[in-house]
Amino acid sequence: MLSIDPKEISPAKVQGYLQGAIAPRPIAFASTIDENGNPNLSPFSFFNVFSSNPPILVFSPARRVRNNTIKHTLINAQNTKEVVINVVNYDIVQQMSLSSTEYPDGVNEFEKSGLNMLKSDVVKPFRVAESPVQFECKVNDIIALGDQGGAGNLIICEVVKIHVSEEVLNEEGVIDQHKIDLVARCGGNWYSRANAGLFEVEKPLTTLGIGVDNIPDFVKESPIFNGNDLGKLGNIEAIPTEEEITTFVKEDFAVKAVLSSDDEQKKNQLAKDLLDKNEVLKAWKVLLAKR
Repeated sequence: MLSIDPKEISPAKVQGYLQGAIAPRPIAFASTIDENGNPNLSPFSFFNVFSSNPPILVFSPARRVRNNTIKHTLINAQNTKEVVINVVNYDIVQQMSLSSTEYPDGVNEFEKSGLNMLKSDVVKPFRVAESPVQFECKVNDIIALGDQGGAGNLIICEVVKIHVSEEVLNEEGVIDQHKIDLVARCGGNWYSRANAGLFEVEKPLTTLGIGVDNIPDFVKESPIFNGNDLGKLGNIEAIPTEEEITTFVKEDFAVKAVLSSDDEQKKNQLAKDLLDKNEVLKAWKVLLAKR
């Protein structure tokens, strides 16, 4: 057995062992606002429920390992003492992942991820409309666990309002674990779908993804594409150039045949099939090819 002294390896390696071994972990999709009312949305997998009376949730935005900076969520929670914790199911996992991209201060991750803001009843931060369960919370305390990169900050939240989608309830009014279809975080690119097992989600770019807000309306309005499809399309650094698109179409006769038809549904379905295979750039080229 490999035996490791955490003090003798880098914080990044320690984090890798912890995240790989302590899994799957539930995801706190935390919505906050800054002092000027600007919304922020970010996921955290250092999260769980710790009390039911009073109802207490705790999540931890850690200091960044690479440069020891802190996240907007922590700053906002410190300043406003409010947060909404939204649960993540499979239907929004790609958009949730895209929202973890470190966009500059003031950028609205709701817009970047293509998720809708829903006004809360008690607190000021918005809820994620697509999340099946949303917890409005007051921040009771924040406990810093250290001052170096990787150190956690326990945000202790008291739930003051719970919102549950009726679509995930059974006939007795209880949450049905099959219907809610929760996902959890594992190590690396791995996630666990509660009713289906392991799957991978490509990590957001270290550079900034273009975001769902930059996807053409005809794609966002098509019933063929779901939220996960839009999340994948938004997680690219740049839209393919006309030259790249033209070359792709010329070299792929099957694609050329579909694009030369007048059936828009077939064209969109081809892009959808490529997205299902995680061939995102090819999907973009199909969608943007002149028709």
